[in-house]
Amino acid sequence: MRIFRFLFKCFLWFVAISVIWVLLYKWLPVPVTPLMAIRAYQQNEKQQELVWEHDWVSMDNISKNLQLAVICSEDQKFEKHNGFDVQAIEKVIRNTSEEKKLRGASTISQQTAKNVFLWPRRSWLRKGFEAYFTFLIEQLWSKERILEVYLNSIEMGDGIYGAEAASKFWFNKSASKLSKLEAAAIASILPNPLVLRASPATSYIEQREKWILKQMEYYGAFNLQNENKSNYK
Repeated sequence: MRIFRFLFKCFLWFVAISVIWVLLYKWLPVPVTPLMAIRAYQQNEKQQELVWEHDWVSMDNISKNLQLAVICSEDQKFEKHNGFDVQAIEKVIRNTSEEKKLRGASTISQQTAKNVFLWPRRSWLRKGFEAYFTFLIEQLWSKERILEVYLNSIEMGDGIYGAEAASKFWFNKSASKLSKLEAAAIASILPNPLVLRASPATSYIEQREKWILKQMEYYGAFNLQNENKSNYK
C-alpha cells in the first residue's frame, strides 16, 4: 500500500508540475528547449564551435508567408484537429503492418510538445509523454500560441532555432520580411534541418519549394473562400 501511495503522489506531483509548466509557456517566451541543450552538448563532445542562435519574436514579427508555409508543409489540418491527425496515424499503422517505408504522422501540436518539453530520441515512453503534453497544450493554449511557440522553437539549421534566427542565417533578414519563396525554402528543410540547406537551394529543395508554394496558393485561397462565406452568413 505504501508503494501505491508513493506512486500516486508522484503521479499527482507530475500532473501538477506539468500543468503549471504548460500554463507558464502560455504567456512566457520559451528560453531553451531540451534539443537545444542536447545539440550544444553534442557540439562540445565533438570539440566543435558552439553554435546556438535563438531569438524569440512575437507572431506579429513572423511573416504570414512563413506561417502559411510551415502549415502547408507540416500539417495542413492544423486548424481543424485537436492535436492528432487520426487518418495519418492510421495510415502509418497500415504501412507498418504491410512493412512499407515509415512516414511520420506528427502534427504541429505534437512537434511543439516534443520540442519544448521532451527529448528528441524516439521511444514508446517519449511518445506517451508527447501525447500527454500535446493534449495539455491543445486544451490550455490557443492554436495561434501553439504555432507561435513552434515557429520560435524548432530547429531550422545546425544550431539555428526559431524563425528569426533562421531568417537571419539563411537570408540575412528579419522573419517579418520573408518572401513566399524564402518562407517555402525554410519550410523545405524542416524534415532534416541538419542536412538540408535553405540557401543556396539544391534541386531537391527547389522541388519541395515548388510543391509548398502550390500548397500555399491552394490553402490560402481555400481559407479566404471560407472566410467570405462566413461573412455572408
